[in-house]
Amino acid sequence: MPSRYPRIDPQGVKTRSIADRAHKVRVSDFGRPSKGEGFFLEGLPRQLKAQDWLEFCRSLAGAFKAGKPVIVMLGAHVVKVGCSPYLIDWVERGFLTAVAFNGATAIHDLEIAVWGETSEDVAAGLEDGTFGMVEETPRFIARAAERALAGGLGLGEALGEDILNADAPNQQASILAACSRCGVPLSVHVAIGTDTIHQHPAVKGGALGETSMTDFHIFSAAVSRLSKASVVMNLGSAVILPEVFLKALTLSRNLGHSCQGLITADFSMIQQYRPTVNVVGRPTTSGGGKGYSFIGHHELMLPLLHRSVEELLRG
Repeated sequence: MPSRYPRIDPQGVKTRSIADRAHKVRVSDFGRPSKGEGFFLEGLPRQLKAQDWLEFCRSLAGAFKAGKPVIVMLGAHVVKVGCSPYLIDWVERGFLTAVAFNGATAIHDLEIAVWGETSEDVAAGLEDGTFGMVEETPRFIARAAERALAGGLGLGEALGEDILNADAPNQQASILAACSRCGVPLSVHVAIGTDTIHQHPAVKGGALGETSMTDFHIFSAAVSRLSKASVVMNLGSAVILPEVFLKALTLSRNLGHSCQGLITADFSMIQQYRPTVNVVGRPTTSGGGKGYSFIGHHELMLPLLHRSVEELLRG
């Protein structure tokens, strides 16, 4: 039984030759499996995120080669999944001009440096009220904050010095220690009440707040030196560091620093609003800048980024 509904008759359709059609994909864009060392980037498909990856890696390698300012901001998960060594390598080679942490990143980096272990089972500790209730970590940070307050230092600067002065057994795995040793400003941007150390009676909000404010001014000074083709990367901070960067950038521009033509990139495990607008979008709208967004697990993306840039640096 035929359908009771009317049907269109395609017999009058007008066609054209495929030779006359514009195309977005060509066989020359296809990927090529790598046959040896040093050909990963050459073999990427010239499409979508792979093309973005190649462009950004070229920009980052170019900034490294030219000695352009490069700033990295990172959330705690980057440290927790073991990616510190890739950033430490760039610090030690003089490629990074500033590093920014939130409070949790500083906690995990410190614990790795001093005790070689970090991160706990939050759900289990929350049940019995032991989550975050260690003694040593908040005491260490409280002492560093008080010393920083007395000496006019930033919190990150004091923590890095204290790790080195304590001859921490795992300092080679600490970004705080590497930046202190190499003279790279590392700022810690604390939001009171967000970190486990804030539960401890030894930690004073005045010291944390004042030294974190000093770090904001140190970070803003680094931002003020950004120029065309400088690079800013946000690695895994969903809220705090994208907001800090936006305020540091507007402060710098308000004081007469151009900071135009920036290359920025956000590395997140899921698409996040603030990194997308405050790192990738708004800062790059003038001066010929460009922002990139890459989604993936940090324990894969950061080693891949390091390897890709190294390939370009070696020619």
